[in-house]
Amino acid sequence: MHSKDIAIIGAGPAGLIAAERLAQAGHRVTLHDRMASPARKFLLAGRGGLNLTHSEPLETFLPHYGAARDWLEPAIQAFPPQALRDWADELGAESFVGTSGRVFPKAMKASPLLRTWLRRLDGLGVRLEAGRRWTGWNDVGALTFATAAGEVTLTPDATLLALGGASWPRLGSDGGWVPLLAGRGVAVAPLRPANGGFAVAWSDMLRERFAGAPLKRITLRFAGKEIAGEAMIDADGLEGGAIYALSGPLREAIARDGSAVLEIDLRPDIDLARLTEKLGKRRPGETLSNHLRKAGLSPAAVAVLRDSVGGKLDETPAALAAAIKSARLRLTGTMPIERAISSAGGIAAGEIDAGFMLRRLPGVFVAGEMLAWEAPTGGDLLQGCFATGVAAAAGMVGWLGRE
Repeated sequence: MHSKDIAIIGAGPAGLIAAERLAQAGHRVTLHDRMASPARKFLLAGRGGLNLTHSEPLETFLPHYGAARDWLEPAIQAFPPQALRDWADELGAESFVGTSGRVFPKAMKASPLLRTWLRRLDGLGVRLEAGRRWTGWNDVGALTFATAAGEVTLTPDATLLALGGASWPRLGSDGGWVPLLAGRGVAVAPLRPANGGFAVAWSDMLRERFAGAPLKRITLRFAGKEIAGEAMIDADGLEGGAIYALSGPLREAIARDGSAVLEIDLRPDIDLARLTEKLGKRRPGETLSNHLRKAGLSPAAVAVLRDSVGGKLDETPAALAAAIKSARLRLTGTMPIERAISSAGGIAAGEIDAGFMLRRLPGVFVAGEMLAWEAPTGGDLLQGCFATGVAAAAGMVGWLGRE
């Protein structure tokens, strides 16, 4: 096989893993990124513990990708969670399974893994060109980049676009590629926040006293789904892992109806009858706040409970217990996409072939969050980025071989 020149635009996980695979296949690979250093978002995601993937079986893992499962499944089957773990282990970032089934490197950081990975890529001959912002194609079909020294043009044998979505734009993924592809006739669904928070019209008291406070060991219910976990009160609404797991259906309901009612069980560890009995043991003269604290509610949970009924609670045991087990909050909007962990929308699945090449642009492949899929946090996001990067690299190798 003859070595070909490959341009990969975007040096996040999808672009980096594709570069590795293509260089191992004998091609000459150059990574182009507009930031001064690669994988900025990957590094930030790893600050709290790099959640690489999840250990659950594929039959329960794949449904996390929702409507995108059908077209994503071949890529994930070809590079499943165990393959990602094996790859990380080979780089010396030995992984382990946490109590929740999530998979982390033992160092619990992205930086050691990334440093070793970049050394591997350098050893494979992969070049990194930083400070290059992709601006599309010129009249003769060459890639164009804006740099501090002026415009640069390139005519590689094949191109991989791995530019991310539009969350955390200060780290590089700003969605600037959307008009470039739309201008070439590629169907792109609007980029929207995923794994992000939602707006709630809190009372002034709650906003002032409890912004930043956690709601621990709760269960959220919406549209027939139940999610156990934690959330965090934000001055503008609610954020956190349990909320993120419902972000897709909540976002769609708000877009359709203008708002969505989220149900929160503030004491999921106790059933309604037992909680009612517990609340019936209030001492004479005991304040309601102290009574609720003894019933296991934090001050922040009590404030949320009061806001859920508009301020004044029915203090009878049965009514209190019902309110605690089913506090209803009206969500009125999504937090800005700039604050979301990931984004939904992107290049429609029908725009790519089985090798992740754009049907309208032969020789141009795509991977990662540019594609129209979303998944909750918990390892699903990185697994999808890595798997589509590997799949796109395989598609490029096949296409170049035929060419």
